[in-house]
Amino acid sequence: MPITALDIKNLREATGARIMDCKKALEEAGGDLQKAVALVEAKGLARAEKNADRETKAGFIANYVHMTGTSAALVEVVCETDFVAKNQEFRDLARDIAMQVVAMNPESVAALLDQEFIKDGSKTIGGMLKALSGKIGEKMVISRFVRYELGV
Repeated sequence: MPITALDIKNLREATGARIMDCKKALEEAGGDLQKAVALVEAKGLARAEKNADRETKAGFIANYVHMTGTSAALVEVVCETDFVAKNQEFRDLARDIAMQVVAMNPESVAALLDQEFIKDGSKTIGGMLKALSGKIGEKMVISRFVRYELGV
């Protein structure tokens, strides 16, 4: 089955991967979108592992205050360059992680990375971080966080 531009567009929207990566994944998956998504994610994670030894010098401190105003969190997510630190997708992920800290109150960064994401239980925080790292091509790390709760 020939791969169409619409197929590539759909895979790109689903994964955020580069056009050529989408085309190759669709060809490898025989045009099956779900298999292609899995391939793109697997390759993204592999790309993230290659970046593991790089130095992180930039980042973003995200915050989240629960709508009741009784709990809040600050999360420091670091990356290699200020270009990525200014990327909206990077900042959105950092804010989602801050929301996760408020909701789930993890004891450590390691515990946070293993938690299922509160908005989508099929993903973990660590998996989401690795997926974005693979997509963007830079090392990303949650270096620390703090959670506040009124009266505690």
